[in-house]
Amino acid sequence: MTNQVFLADCRARLAFDLLSNTWNPVVLWTLRDGPARPAELRERIGGISPKVLTETLRRLEFNGLLERRVQPQSPPRVDYRLTDLGRSLLAPIEAFGVWAFEHGDEVLAAQDGHTGRGPR
Repeated sequence: MTNQVFLADCRARLAFDLLSNTWNPVVLWTLRDGPARPAELRERIGGISPKVLTETLRRLEFNGLLERRVQPQSPPRVDYRLTDLGRSLLAPIEAFGVWAFEHGDEVLAAQDGHTGRGPR
């Protein structure tokens, strides 16, 4: 990475945008062990509405991070799986999770120190 400004069209900003959506990394991480149907994903994740899950799956598919497969049966069975590109994001997601585990208490303490003022 260089010292250039994070322009709207720079690759690093694209990656940050992909990971900044609350549900993108959660869905990607949930699919790390293999394909899953939407109902299975909702069950594993918890707290995600069907609408938000559908939007997230479409966004991740649009960005080439996962693949939607329709199984030819009646009724059709749809599942989602990581692409190689999606799988390549698992290590950065894990690293970010490790950072959160190691420093989460510090962030919460900093937030508590600003009670009543809100973020700037």
